[in-house]
Amino acid sequence: MRPLRPATTLASLALVAVLAAACGSTAPSPSSPPAPQSNGASCATAPAPTTDPGTWTGAAQSIIPVVISNRITCGKSRIMFSLLDAQNRPAASPDRPVSVGFYDLARDPSKPVATAPATFMWAIENQRGVYAVDADLPEAGLWGLEFTSPDSAPSPVLRVATDVQPSSSVVKVGEPAPSIKSPTLADVGGDVSKVSTDPTPDKAFYESSIADALAAHKPFILAFATPKFCVSQQCGPTLDKLKPFAAANPAVTFINVEPYQLHDVDGQLQPILDANGQLQATDVTMAYGLYTEPWIFAVDKDGIVRDSFELIASDQEIQDAITTITTGS
Repeated sequence: MRPLRPATTLASLALVAVLAAACGSTAPSPSSPPAPQSNGASCATAPAPTTDPGTWTGAAQSIIPVVISNRITCGKSRIMFSLLDAQNRPAASPDRPVSVGFYDLARDPSKPVATAPATFMWAIENQRGVYAVDADLPEAGLWGLEFTSPDSAPSPVLRVATDVQPSSSVVKVGEPAPSIKSPTLADVGGDVSKVSTDPTPDKAFYESSIADALAAHKPFILAFATPKFCVSQQCGPTLDKLKPFAAANPAVTFINVEPYQLHDVDGQLQPILDANGQLQATDVTMAYGLYTEPWIFAVDKDGIVRDSFELIASDQEIQDAITTITTGS
C-alpha cells in the first residue's frame, strides 16, 4: 500500500515549525509520496526561465515567506503560506495583512499574472498563524510569488520561487467524489474506538460511509484526519473545528476517515506498518489521491466536490463550503 507523503519538504517542515511548540511530538513519517497520477487533465508546462530565479527573488529578507502547500498545481489552487523571522520564529499575524502577486517567470518576470489578498487564520489559536490565498495559474512551471506586506520591514515586498505542477493525484474541485466504502460504526458493533483515534469522538462522524452518502444524494463534509498519528499534528484540531459545524447543520452529513491502516491491539487502534516501519495509506485515502493529511472535502448532493482544504481551514471557509453544498451557490 502506498504511504502518504512525509513531512520532509521545506514547506512541511515550516508547518511543523509553526505548530510544534504547542503540539508536542509527531508520529512516524511515511517514507515516500504516492505514484504520480492525475484525477483530471494536465495543463501545459512553460519552458524553463531564461534568467536565474535567484535574481528575481533578490537578497535575503528579514521576514521569510514559506509556502506550506505541499503540491501546487496549475488551474485553480488554494495556496497556504506562513512567515518566519530571521530566527525561524513564526511572524504571521492578523495584524500583518499580505497580498500575493503571481509571476510566470518563464513568460514575464516583471508583470504579475494575478494579484490577490491572502486570508489569515490561526493554526494554533493566538499563537501561530498561516495565510491562504486562491489563485488560478494557467500553466505549470516555475512561478514567482511576491508577498506584499506593509509591516515587513525593511522591505514590504518578499519573494519566493516555487514549482507549479501540471497535475495532482488529489481529487479536484469540480470532479465527482469517488464512491468507496469507508469504515462505519456498523462495521464494528457500534464501538467508535475501533474506527477513530479521536479521544473525544462525535459518533455521528462514523455513521455513514462515503458510498452511503453519495447513494443517498446528501451533501457531506469529508475529513481525512487521524488525531493519534497525524504527521502534521493538525488532525485533532481539524475534527474539533468541524464538530460545532456538524451540530449546527443537521442536514449535512459529516464523515471522518482515518487515513492510515490501523488495527486493534489490546483495545487501542495502532498502525499497520510496512516493511520499513512506516505508516500505510488506506484504500479510501488512495481513492482520493492524498499524499498529506489532514484534508477536508465538501461534496454536494450530486456527488461533486465543491471545495477542498489541505491542512488547515478557517471557520469562514468551512461555513462558505457548507453554504455552497447546501444551497448550490
